[in-house]
Amino acid sequence: MRAEFLPFHLPEFGDEERRAVISTLESKWLTTGPRVEAFEQAFAEYVGARHAIAVNSCTAALHLALEAAGLQENDEVLVPTMTFAATAEVVHYFRARPVLIDCREDTLNMDVSAMERGITPKTRAVIPVHFGGQPCEMDHILEVASAHRLTVIEDAAHALPAEYAGKRVGSIGEITCFSFYSTKTITTGGEGGMVTTDNRAWAERIRMMSLHGLSRTAWKRYEAKGSWRYDILAPGYKYNMTDLAAAFGIEQLKKADRFREARARIAAAYDAGFSDLPEIRIPTSLPGIGHAWHLYVIQLELDRLTLNRDGFIEALRARNIGVSVHFIPLHLHPYYRDGHGNRPEECPMATAVSERILSLPIFPGMQDADIQDVIDAVRQVVETHRRSL
Repeated sequence: MRAEFLPFHLPEFGDEERRAVISTLESKWLTTGPRVEAFEQAFAEYVGARHAIAVNSCTAALHLALEAAGLQENDEVLVPTMTFAATAEVVHYFRARPVLIDCREDTLNMDVSAMERGITPKTRAVIPVHFGGQPCEMDHILEVASAHRLTVIEDAAHALPAEYAGKRVGSIGEITCFSFYSTKTITTGGEGGMVTTDNRAWAERIRMMSLHGLSRTAWKRYEAKGSWRYDILAPGYKYNMTDLAAAFGIEQLKKADRFREARARIAAAYDAGFSDLPEIRIPTSLPGIGHAWHLYVIQLELDRLTLNRDGFIEALRARNIGVSVHFIPLHLHPYYRDGHGNRPEECPMATAVSERILSLPIFPGMQDADIQDVIDAVRQVVETHRRSL
């Protein structure tokens, strides 16, 4: 057993990020400024989008995307139930209704057939979530959305860098939202987000609304050549990213490919380490996609074990292995279950898998010994609690 606890995740950064932050401090320009602009340009080029707008979280990105798309009170938005709180809560900001959609059993991504069944005359948008870093069936989703005139806003909090049909996520749908929270594939030092789109009008609206509804170049009013004059064009929000965060993010973006290679190596080691265990269902990686491997989620075959998922987690933690659960489906939470009448049987697949999923550590800083410790711990728990069939 490990002598020290292995956290579920640790952010990876080095001297490059430290120097970038110190340089920004020395510049005395700390909030939104030239480094945010540079980060946006680098990010847009990286994912292949025409426009990128940096904000302070993916939640802010989703909110601004829906605002730009014109969501109104009493509208409906299709949202996967297998996601984090933010994906659906932003819909409530508009007094609109998130319609929770079941997941596929293999990828845990939104079931597109269930999505189609959820469309009503009130549906205005769909927010597919690229679960764990594996892109959704975007061709099918975009086809259905086009037929029903729905805006597609991708929640790509897990999906940098990921590819689908030869295109990088961020350049596929109409609007894409990314997260730079400290546990994500790259971070801007703790919190941050980005919106990408090819739609110039939406990009301008999102940029304006991200900073109090001020005119586009308002942040430049403190430069030597800037003007003190600015215009309030709409009642906006305080969602802008700081130069400190952007400086960190610029250096992280340079490492995004290397980070993904490290996570893919860990995922391959886990696949090999569990391949002979019928008690463990390893993640499905579909052909023709580039998986970002933000998460490595196994499913327990509980009929082959003498303990449940929660017991399995505690057994791993007792062996100093940190794990997590992604996610408790939204329809099972009190707010949606009691306050909005969502029932477990409405999303039967997500209800079923929610009792057997758990996420193993997968981050670039893991050493070979760490990876082997996780494999050994999982195997030990399985062997100790294997049910005689």
